[in-house]
This record gives sequence, C-alpha cells and structure tokens, in this order.
Amino acid sequence: MNGSMAPAVYDAPIATRPHANAAMVEVEQQRAISEVQGAIILAKKFPRNQIEALDRITTACQRPSLAEQALYSYARGGSEITGPSIRLAEAIAQNWANLQFGVKELEQRNGESTVQAYAWDMETNVKQEKTFQVKHERYTKKGKYALEDPRDIYEMTANQGARRLRACILGIIPGDVIDAAVSQCEQTLKAKADTSPEALKKLVEAFGHYKVTKEQIEKRIQRRLDTITPAQLVALRKIYNSLKDGMSGPMDWFDAVLTEEQTPPDASAALKSKLKGKQAAQPADVPDPAEMAPCPCPDTPETTYTKEYCSACKKFVGCPVWGNNGK
Repeated sequence: MNGSMAPAVYDAPIATRPHANAAMVEVEQQRAISEVQGAIILAKKFPRNQIEALDRITTACQRPSLAEQALYSYARGGSEITGPSIRLAEAIAQNWANLQFGVKELEQRNGESTVQAYAWDMETNVKQEKTFQVKHERYTKKGKYALEDPRDIYEMTANQGARRLRACILGIIPGDVIDAAVSQCEQTLKAKADTSPEALKKLVEAFGHYKVTKEQIEKRIQRRLDTITPAQLVALRKIYNSLKDGMSGPMDWFDAVLTEEQTPPDASAALKSKLKGKQAAQPADVPDPAEMAPCPCPDTPETTYTKEYCSACKKFVGCPVWGNNGK
C-alpha cells in the first residue's frame, strides 16, 4: 500500500481525568488555607479594642428594634429561664470584631441534613463547633410527617442551626460582655415600653399567630391589658421571642381559655340547678305534708285540707279529724 498514514489523534486517557479533579480540589484547599491565614494575619495586625467593642455593643443594645428581639424566655422544670436570643448573639459577635461565625449544611441524604454551626475568634484561636443532624420531619399534635418542599427543609435546618450558632457565639464571648448587653437591652425595653392602645393591639395580633388570645394574656398578667406595666410588657416580649424562635410552645405559658359550652359546671351550682328544677316541677300551691290533715274532711271525703284551712271552719272544734278539742 503506497503512501503514509497520518497519525491518529486520541483524547486524553480516561484514567488521567481523576488527576484533573484532584488538582482542582487541591487548588480549592490552598485557596481556603490562604483565606484563613489572611484573616488570622489581619486579626493579629488589627486587634480589637475591648473597651471600644463593649461600647459598640451597648450602643447597639440601645436600639429598641434590637432590644425587642434580644431576649427570650422559656419554662423548664417549673422555673423561668431567660437569656440572649440569636439576634443579640449575632449583634454582639459583629461588634466584638475579628470573629468568623455561621451555619453550613455539610450534606443531605436519607431524609436528613448534616449541619455544622461554628464560631471562631481569629485573635485567640478559640473555636466552637457543633455538628448535628436535622431530620426532614415536622411534628404536630396529629403526628409527624415528612418534609418534601425545599423551602420547608431550609427553614427547618436554619431554625435548628440558629440555636446551635447562638450557643457557639456565647461560648467564645466573655460572660461579662453578654451580661452587660442583656442588662442594657432590659433597660432599653423598660424605657421604651409602649403601652399605647395601638402598641397593645399589635402585641395581641403578634400573639394571635400562635393561637394566643387577649383573654389568655390577661389571665397571665392578672390584669386588664390596658393596665399592663412596662415590666410585664418586657416579660411578654421575651415570651414572644421564645415562641418565634421555637424555644417553647404557647401551652408552656398560657392556660387554655374555655368557652361557656366547654366550661365544666361547678358542683354546687349543678346541685342548686337540679334542686331548682325539682322545685319548679312541683305546683306552687302544694303545701307542706306536715301541715295536712291526717284524713279527708267528713263533709267532703274527696278532699284533704290543711290545718290552717280547717281552723277557719265552724265545725273545727269537735271535728273528728283533728280530735274533740280541735288541737
């Protein structure tokens, strides 16, 4: 056969493709390492001024919008526990500076997500991590059901992650800083407590989303809502934040208010009603049996009279029914 054949051109062997993927992974790892090293270098070069950081935190806690969401309360073992919410923890971390914090979903399989919450102080290299599983299930009074909507799954994961993130942040921030922030939020709430009719109406509407009525609120504070005190309003806001964050349920705080149809009758009231019914069933002119003559009247054998009636009769004295002397 004359002529020469051109050399065949082939794609790169399939066996070499994993090396390309490994190279990409290595590049990504180097990028992440460089990013962390850069953050540590900046934190060391520009360390936080703790006095200025505390001033920033207390100033932020003077904002009513933050103070209203800063504290939560829930019941455990018959006692009430109060603490900083995730919103306050985030505000403290942002103003404390040189911190990295967040929530990451590591994987999702077999109807559950593996999630990690973390907080890292870049100056002191103190780190808090919490890795946990979140099942794609929602529990109700009627039972549980699986979540399929990606939005529902995200909200469930974010809600569970926020609780762990709050614990991570509070685990690396000094305790006296947390206490100062909580104290300032309470002062702000008491100073800015709005007990106007419009504000109380909004409060009732907010609790209404959790099936809590005005009557239940009044029963808890033991007074009419329009006479609520600033301290009680602050306590109600803590309870609302607890309900909103899923830390507790309405029945942990409020007693059920029964309607008239549902209210069980009082035993004494029921007995009185029963006796009243019996009395109503008897004719009004039925006399006491002790006042009746022992036998019918001799003149009218079909009738038995009372002693009062017979005493007016001319034949009463010597009547055989009452005796010879009529006594």
